[in-house]
Amino acid sequence: MQRRKFLSAASASLVAAQLPLSAAAQAAGMQTTGSAQAFDYAQLKGRARVLAAAPYQPNTRPLPATVAAMDYDQFQSIQFRSDHALWANERLRFQVKFFHLGMFFKRPVRMFEVSNGQAQQLAYDPTMFNFGKSGLAASALPADLGFAGFRVNYHTAPQHDVVAFLGASYFRAVGGARQYGLSARGLAVDTALPRAEEFPDFTDFYIERPDPASSTLVVYALLDSPSITGAYRFAITPGDSTVMDVDAALYPRKEIERLGIAPCTSMYQTGENDRRMAYDWRPEIHDSDGLSMFSGTGEWLWRPLGNPATLRFNAFADQNPRGFGLLQRDRNFEHYQDDGVFYEKRPSLWVQPKAGWGAGSVQLVEIPTVDETFDNIVAFWNPAEKPQAGQELLFGYRLTWGNDAPVQPPLARCVATRTGLGGVVGQKRSVYALRFAVDFAGGDLSLLDEAVKVEAVVTASRGKVELVSARPLASVKGYRALFDVVPGEDVSPIALRLFLRANGQPLSETWVYEWTPPAVNARVLY
Repeated sequence: MQRRKFLSAASASLVAAQLPLSAAAQAAGMQTTGSAQAFDYAQLKGRARVLAAAPYQPNTRPLPATVAAMDYDQFQSIQFRSDHALWANERLRFQVKFFHLGMFFKRPVRMFEVSNGQAQQLAYDPTMFNFGKSGLAASALPADLGFAGFRVNYHTAPQHDVVAFLGASYFRAVGGARQYGLSARGLAVDTALPRAEEFPDFTDFYIERPDPASSTLVVYALLDSPSITGAYRFAITPGDSTVMDVDAALYPRKEIERLGIAPCTSMYQTGENDRRMAYDWRPEIHDSDGLSMFSGTGEWLWRPLGNPATLRFNAFADQNPRGFGLLQRDRNFEHYQDDGVFYEKRPSLWVQPKAGWGAGSVQLVEIPTVDETFDNIVAFWNPAEKPQAGQELLFGYRLTWGNDAPVQPPLARCVATRTGLGGVVGQKRSVYALRFAVDFAGGDLSLLDEAVKVEAVVTASRGKVELVSARPLASVKGYRALFDVVPGEDVSPIALRLFLRANGQPLSETWVYEWTPPAVNARVLY
């Protein structure tokens, strides 16, 4: 997905129909269509179950030619008129604004307001948009065009988004820094298989009218795709960390080879450990720098991200995981030098299951990218048992968007991973090796007496590990582990594990890594 398009998509809203207004809609300048219907989450789950029993019916209605033909600049010029936001003129803590169709967002979604157990569809009205230089004329657009998605503002910063749902089942949120970054999805289907990935769509949204004093907004969504349907409930609470409590009921139409639960989608172009695409003037370019995992056994793992030359897939088997997420641990502006998009402010996203998810694996997909406009990182939970047609699969989890994960390892954390040519300084290199420098901070590291010997425990799936050391690093009040890996002539991937230990006790989380050595004829010793 082109993330820049999502981030800057500045449009949308509700539109016109010559129909009676509800009292709430009148106050907000909204129009409605159709009659109100009883609604609750149980009803939505029943609808998803019935839908799964029937063949998939895609929304193939074409967009008007003028809408479909817009280029990037034209689409970006469309602005939603804030005075037409849902609940704009009411004393509520939330307002909802809408995205216009166009560019990559071609499938309309239906929007409903839920109040007192009744759902009323919101009508599209082109007069709620300023079409700028798009070339669109409100008078020429159909009254039932529909919306691409929506975004939510909170009363403490009414001009800044809290969350946005836009495109397929994608959504994203901000924390206290009010900075978008990585995204989440309702579901991932057959990611990184030898065939095209399936992208389920949120087709209907039901936005529940909050109480005036409520700091939580509840949104329901219906999901549909060729392989599966689903009913979702999101309870969204803004703050320094925005929290989403998610309930998902899933109904497969057929067996699914790789189902991704709570998928996180991010971008990594270049950083301290992977400089394959380091042609840019900025030292680092990434929304996230690592995958953090808190296993069912209580082990904490940290896997730095990379931008591989070919697609890379890793699966970390687990039983009842306690949490996982794509994090941005590096918060130092000097490491990015980007005063336009502020990568050091990008939120981390943590997934916390609310009940046992059983056996499965946290799976990580890293896709090659040449620039920062494409999301090339995906992480999700994959159940060990493949979903079957006719099943009901229930998942509950909490998503936390903020500077850091809501739970932290009690041991030291990895704060940086650097790589470079191995060998002994001042001595001519005769064998190719890669040097790893891995920094840890936190935990008990700052309390260690000088007499305590800290060792770096390194294991490799193949090759030879050399020159292993661990030494204090005053700049982070922690320790740096150093080691070389000599791959031999084999170019198959090498799996690495590292942790710090003293007196037989672990001092750090476990650092895990996958390194694919270059071809023998591409190895330069200098």
